[in-house]
Amino acid sequence: MLNQTLPFDAANPAEALRQLPARKAAVFALYGADESAEPYIGTTPDLRRRLERLLRPAVGQTRRLQLVSRVRRIAWQITGSEFESLLLQFCLLEQAYGAKVLERMHLRPPAFVRFHGGNPYPRLTITNRPSLKESQWAFGPFPSRTSAERYCEEVLKLFLLRRCEENLDPHPSHPGCVYSEMKKCLAPCYQGCTDERYAEESDAVRSFLATRGESKLTIIGQQRDHASEQMEFEAAAALHAQFQRVESVRALAAEIVRPLSELRACFFQVSANPEEVSVFLYENGELRGPAPFSTLGMRIQNEQSGSSSLFAQPMAIQPVPESEPQGSPSGTSSTPGTSSQPGRKANRDLLEARLESVLESLAATRPQPNATTRQGHLALVTRWYYRPQQKRIGEICFPHTGENQPWPLKSMLRSIGRVAAASLSPASLSPAGLPPTSL
Repeated sequence: MLNQTLPFDAANPAEALRQLPARKAAVFALYGADESAEPYIGTTPDLRRRLERLLRPAVGQTRRLQLVSRVRRIAWQITGSEFESLLLQFCLLEQAYGAKVLERMHLRPPAFVRFHGGNPYPRLTITNRPSLKESQWAFGPFPSRTSAERYCEEVLKLFLLRRCEENLDPHPSHPGCVYSEMKKCLAPCYQGCTDERYAEESDAVRSFLATRGESKLTIIGQQRDHASEQMEFEAAAALHAQFQRVESVRALAAEIVRPLSELRACFFQVSANPEEVSVFLYENGELRGPAPFSTLGMRIQNEQSGSSSLFAQPMAIQPVPESEPQGSPSGTSSTPGTSSQPGRKANRDLLEARLESVLESLAATRPQPNATTRQGHLALVTRWYYRPQQKRIGEICFPHTGENQPWPLKSMLRSIGRVAAASLSPASLSPAGLPPTSL
């Protein structure tokens, strides 16, 4: 899986260490004489420095890990981002250790709010391991079980869904519970409502979870506007307060929270190649990539300059056929954002077509991933997404809501531009977003 390898002689370690790239982030594996044995796998922001610590013989006593006498081969792969390194490390460790990879990488399955749609009287619970059969009723992921429980509790305050855990057999002699006494439950346990009425309330809860509150906000907003038009200002004020209450609950669920069966996302990360951006796709429970997106001939906006009129949208220079099998042509420049024909601009559709080609290659049909892969990839996505904003390197885009869920290509190209600009030095960008050689 690692694309570079090097034999290692324990009697002359300096010879092999000199051949390693310096100041390059990478994932590496150290193999002993028995290739079938489990290798030592790790990630590092500086490959040569890390392996020198592991493989250079120490003078005198040291508590540092010493592997020089055991290693016979070094394999590595240069990566452009921590996101790419962790995904590659997960794949290697999964091959070596199977299901134990989750424990070795300290990956915990994220929490989901589970809607028990298969029960005649649905309710909500929290789970860390949603099944594939009920993935359309598992809403998440959340960063922790505590945050999922809080969101679930606030949602239940907006509806009259039951909170008991027993399998109900409704009968008038059922004693009920405190929530039915407080009028916070429709009380199907003692037939306090019809089955049709409870099914209607259940559908409203499921729609709320699937749209992150948008379904209820739309209804309340229409009722508020109608009351205002009829000059029923007290009713409009009450509906506005309810609208704000729903918005506060909606804010507890991040944009990534949606039905697990519909969870799709595209990630953009810095590539090891300075003329590319790495694209990852999360779909069908699997994180795929990286796929390279060439930024040759792409105008990179410098958002720190304050310029936003002319170069606010990504733009391609006049197309020139490129040697890469990306499909769409672009400019022939040695630096992202530069071109040999600075004055001529081609249609922005060239970049969109190039991006569609990359997405199609990632979305190709693949076998269903196993449970360990699904849990690990989802945990990696959740860990990255819920990092503090200043520590979350890279960009993420979600598809539009709808039947076919198309990707927002223009927004994705802007994200690619920001990632590409982050990998460049400030001197390589002009205030307007063009390289100095193009002005």
